[in-house]
Amino acid sequence: MKITDMVITPIAFADPPLLNAAGLHAPFALRIILEIKTDEGISGVGEIAGGSSVLDSLQKAKNTIIGMNPFERNAIRRAIDTEFSNIIDSMTVGYSHKAVSVRMFSAIDVALYDIIGKALGKPVVDLLGGRVRERVDFSAYLFYKYEGAGGTYGFGRNPNATGWHKEKEEAALDPDGIVSQAEAMCNEFGFKSIKLKAGVFEPQLETDTIFALRTKFGESYPLRIDPNAVWSLETSIRYGRMMEDVLEYYEDPCKTQELMSELRKQVSIPMATNMCTTSFDELPKAVSLGSEDIILADHHIWGGLDATMQLGRICSTFGRGLSMHSNSHLGISLTAMTHLGCALPGLSYAMDTHYPWQSEEVIKGGRIQFEDGSLGVSNEPGLGIELDYTQLEKLHQNYLNCGIIDRNDEIEMQKVNPEWQFSKHYW
Repeated sequence: MKITDMVITPIAFADPPLLNAAGLHAPFALRIILEIKTDEGISGVGEIAGGSSVLDSLQKAKNTIIGMNPFERNAIRRAIDTEFSNIIDSMTVGYSHKAVSVRMFSAIDVALYDIIGKALGKPVVDLLGGRVRERVDFSAYLFYKYEGAGGTYGFGRNPNATGWHKEKEEAALDPDGIVSQAEAMCNEFGFKSIKLKAGVFEPQLETDTIFALRTKFGESYPLRIDPNAVWSLETSIRYGRMMEDVLEYYEDPCKTQELMSELRKQVSIPMATNMCTTSFDELPKAVSLGSEDIILADHHIWGGLDATMQLGRICSTFGRGLSMHSNSHLGISLTAMTHLGCALPGLSYAMDTHYPWQSEEVIKGGRIQFEDGSLGVSNEPGLGIELDYTQLEKLHQNYLNCGIIDRNDEIEMQKVNPEWQFSKHYW
């Protein structure tokens, strides 16, 4: 079997005005959909975060893999590493060539597994070693936000929206607003744990929000907070101690493995990260320092599906818990995450997902439906999903029309507050 083509389609889909430490989500989120085709008529799909430099890098990767055998994933990985060996900052400022090649292979790897599964008549979960659980739990992912539906509505509202899609247009700028958002999301999707994206307002308000959630939902709902590393060590210690009896884990309140290690000594909450430890090269130092208790894996960042399975084994060896990080995504990524979650023996926490914040889709059958806050995978070959080419073209037209080619939350925030700067956004 030989790869004959890789179709690269940039897309954009509506995203509400969600706040985070870096600023504000744009009205449209960017992703790129890959379809790798073969000479045997079998194709596979993948999905990755969008951006102009990602598109350029994917074109280089495409030219590299055409003619290769999709079963020979090691050879494909070596070829991509070689292609990017002299390219620095190809995706975005601050990424080395190694990080770029890892991210390129991450997207391609999912499509390769989809092809291999279809060729063998096996679901991807079986290629990863088989199910250790039938379903994967996900967590409600809460955001402070401005009023608005995003997309062409921007800060306006969709008059035809109902149910959760209407509720998610509401502003949530204080504890009461977040509690209302949590009630609506948990009622709609059945989530049994809750994560708050913090680092937006003063730490006391965000801590008050956590306690408001505890009051509303009680001890049976595990709570997490993620300030995205914009709290100082001193602030992280102060507010962490306030939340010691409330949080399931404390995600990246401050920067660097060194600071997280010191915080871990000072506060009795499990520390989680998807910022201070994000590659295999960083694991030895993480273990030496004891910088975290839990790693939030992401197959888009760690090098694909098999690499994430390897990470799971390392976490088990060194006594680390494992969960999964998320960004704005659609059904291809969500399905790949679910296959991984069903196969990972050491998965110890409900996984993150932004999926409830989106309303569009590129796979046949439309939006994936959660049951009691969880998802399972079918026995269909590969990922078990197919592209909806009509919807893919629609979201590609969104990309062409929206005028956004790179994500920049700081610029979006400055449209609301011209004086706002990420470099000064720190407590």
